[in-house]
Amino acid sequence: MNLFCDSKADDAKRRQALYRGSVFVYQPSPAALMFCQFAQEMIEAAFHPYEARTVHESIPAERCAGILAELKPKFIHHPKSKELIQGLLAERGCDLDKTYFDVPRLRTAFPADYLSSGIAYAFHPHRDTWYSAPLCQINWWLPVYEICPENSMAFHARYWDSAVTNSSSSYNYYEWNRTSRQSAAQHVKADTRVQPRPQAPLEPDPQLIVVANAGGVMLFSAAQLHSTVPNTSGLTRYSIDFRTVHLDDVWNKRGAPNIDSACTGTTLRDYRRATDFTTLPEEAVSLYFDGTEAAFTPSPSGAE
Repeated sequence: MNLFCDSKADDAKRRQALYRGSVFVYQPSPAALMFCQFAQEMIEAAFHPYEARTVHESIPAERCAGILAELKPKFIHHPKSKELIQGLLAERGCDLDKTYFDVPRLRTAFPADYLSSGIAYAFHPHRDTWYSAPLCQINWWLPVYEICPENSMAFHARYWDSAVTNSSSSYNYYEWNRTSRQSAAQHVKADTRVQPRPQAPLEPDPQLIVVANAGGVMLFSAAQLHSTVPNTSGLTRYSIDFRTVHLDDVWNKRGAPNIDSACTGTTLRDYRRATDFTTLPEEAVSLYFDGTEAAFTPSPSGAE
């Protein structure tokens, strides 16, 4: 795994490197900082009068889950969120005519066992490709506030090209949308929803933990095995993530290798073009059909 810091590579070369397992990190930039400031304003208004990063010391987990159940969809669907993604993509040299993105998600990682299920799910080691993501998906991740190694995210580098026995064969994206996504806020003490997981013990080390400044941007492939670091920092981590695909790569089925994913369905209908928010051409999406698409229903509001 190669780590590129403030790389000058253009988007085409960057995507090629990402598909080979590299990770790119960029220092805070104007567009990224604007995105974080917007998220901070929404977070702090939602939790007022409590301090957002120590709210776990002030209110019960159930109340916090209720606040997040309102805050997260509001952030996802706010028109300004899409505009801020446009600015960030342009800043990072993407062709907005050919770059498509899905909705931005506001993530939380609370200390200890306060709230780690459902609406604030603490992700076990996983690849996004186990969740029906296309192999050409690029993940964009940025911390809203300052983070540290004890509340960040980890990459499990040894598994980039090594298969992990997992339960992704039981996952269908359309069925997840129909039965599980909307119930996120109900899972406070434990998360009983069926999600792809490793089915054999893993060796998490060596792992790469990138500590970016607030507004720093990290890019990585959907095929990277990664997880939420158990938060022992005493502060809640808030982060933004969204995903992109490039139209040429969708058409030509370019992307990272499929090492061990056996899920069905595709998330490609969730993506919107960065210029005008239109969907991917149906002819392109149909290249990824597997026979389960007849059960497709439009994605619900989504709070996760």
